Amino acid sequence: MTDDRTDITIELEDDGGSKGRYVAHVAGMDEPAELTFSRASAALIIVDHTGVPDSMRGMGVGAALAARVVADAREKGFKIVPLCPFFKAQAQRHADWADVVNL
Repeated sequence: MTDDRTDITIELEDDGGSKGRYVAHVAGMDEPAELTFSRASAALIIVDHTGVPDSMRGMGVGAALAARVVADAREKGFKIVPLCPFFKAQAQRHADWADVVNL
């Protein structure tokens, strides 16, 4: 059995300005998924939107995007404020994210 998530690649598009996004591509799919954020300061970002095309629903793409921003927060030392309802719901399910997510 294959895990669809192994075919997900996620890239960070961040020019160092006030906004950025994580873009997920799935092998064989044309349209990407995204998680967008605004930078409140060098130590705080606000996740404001997660968008996953209908063709990718149920493949774990949104969860992979959320996990990636959490991993980057830990690695780079910033905190996350979840305004996006999807990301907030994911954070509420993952008590282990409390070190970087401000609920």
